[in-house]
Amino acid sequence: MRDVYNLNIPHEQLFTGELAERIPYHRMYGKPYCLPALTLYTAEEYERIAIASERVHKLYRKGLQFVQQYLPLSYLTDQLAIHPVLARIACSPVSWDGLTRMDWIIGPEGELKCIENNTETPTGIPEVAYLEGKLVQHAPHLHPASAQMNDCIQQMFREAVSDYQQRGLQGKLYMTSYDWHDEDRMNTLYLMEQCQLIGIDAQFVPLEQLRIVPDDGLYYGDERIELLYRLYPLEYLVEDREEESGRTVGLDLLELVEGGKLGLINPVQHIITQSKGFTATLWSLYERNEELVEHAGFRLFTPEECEWIKQYMLPTYFTPEPFIQTDTPYVSKSYFGREGQGTQLVEQPQHGSHDAQHEVDLHNQAISDASELIERSEEQVSLSMQDQQQASSLQHLLEEADVDWDSLSPAEQEAYELAATTAYYNEQPKIYQQLQPMQTICAQTADDRYEGYLLTGAFVIGGRFAGLLPRIGSKVTDNLAYYCAAAVVPEVD
Repeated sequence: MRDVYNLNIPHEQLFTGELAERIPYHRMYGKPYCLPALTLYTAEEYERIAIASERVHKLYRKGLQFVQQYLPLSYLTDQLAIHPVLARIACSPVSWDGLTRMDWIIGPEGELKCIENNTETPTGIPEVAYLEGKLVQHAPHLHPASAQMNDCIQQMFREAVSDYQQRGLQGKLYMTSYDWHDEDRMNTLYLMEQCQLIGIDAQFVPLEQLRIVPDDGLYYGDERIELLYRLYPLEYLVEDREEESGRTVGLDLLELVEGGKLGLINPVQHIITQSKGFTATLWSLYERNEELVEHAGFRLFTPEECEWIKQYMLPTYFTPEPFIQTDTPYVSKSYFGREGQGTQLVEQPQHGSHDAQHEVDLHNQAISDASELIERSEEQVSLSMQDQQQASSLQHLLEEADVDWDSLSPAEQEAYELAATTAYYNEQPKIYQQLQPMQTICAQTADDRYEGYLLTGAFVIGGRFAGLLPRIGSKVTDNLAYYCAAAVVPEVD
């Protein structure tokens, strides 16, 4: 079991003043999200995670460049499920590295396995870059794990803005997210502060207040925007429509990007590596590394890089058959699943069974989720229908349940919206990844001790390892998981 250092400070006593202002979401869903405790990593283990994270990041970058240069556009649209407009833009190379966060499982024997890579819209930034340091101050015998985070953020934005300026995009860096979403807004504001500290003229603008003039530009009031950091997923953006006219404003914005009138951070290219189909692609390229000599005239990965893949990554395929045939436990994951949505564990594969038999019927499960949430509606789950596909899922659920929307209570409507979101993720294409055992961890919450499983997020920003985001949750880490800040136990001389 992973060691935890409890600070023995009540949650409400700790999260006051500046801490509460900077992390207003320290409580979510009616319970603490941030714990007054520290997840302990040995100095040797911490160094291994840092090295492994930068190595896997290099593998992703190398795989990305191969996909951009050698695979047809149809591979991105058909195999990686990327919208054609996004795919077309993403095929152009980009010289700078953005902000990413990998999820690592540390196995029972200390082995490191990267199970996912959020390269599009990673969050958890104020927790790691700010809160961790404040918590470690209460344990002076320990070292912070993410002291270099701010430097990495600043350097990444400096490189991104400079690159866009060289392409003729000038002016203020506007930084956007939904204003009503505390977590996204505070993540965006924190990044804005880091930009301002290094002299970048940066301003927060609510996503709801941006205005697109097709073929002209993106505007905030009368101010034209040429540089934009957005904490908003591209797979949502590409489906966005104007409510009254139905105009595809998301596509209008992407046309500005494609035409060189708008620079995005993170860049559109990150949608390729965000698709979990890319992880299966990377594993396939590894298994066929020798065959590439015949087809492409070269090996993609060096012998050392092949060892990295074998050591740090898990077998990942577009079909579950390799695991079913060998009775190997596996995980099915939706291509663009977030916060555990669209992820299912298959711990006992069955020979001769179609994959659908291993998964709960999508629509019935979504309705069941709604019923469960109705029963505990006092938690006041709050969410927004992000795109037309989720709205379509909601309509389908209501039809199957023979329910009229207007007849539902507000709590019931929220529950069905959440169920529709679940269905939206479950209905995406899936990849299948070998199941990796997770370490257990026990931490003190506000009310009781919670025993769960540790997932270690590792930020790689601008190509450099930046810090750790430990979360404690169920076997599938979801939005109910706890954040338990990282601390390093120094070596004893």
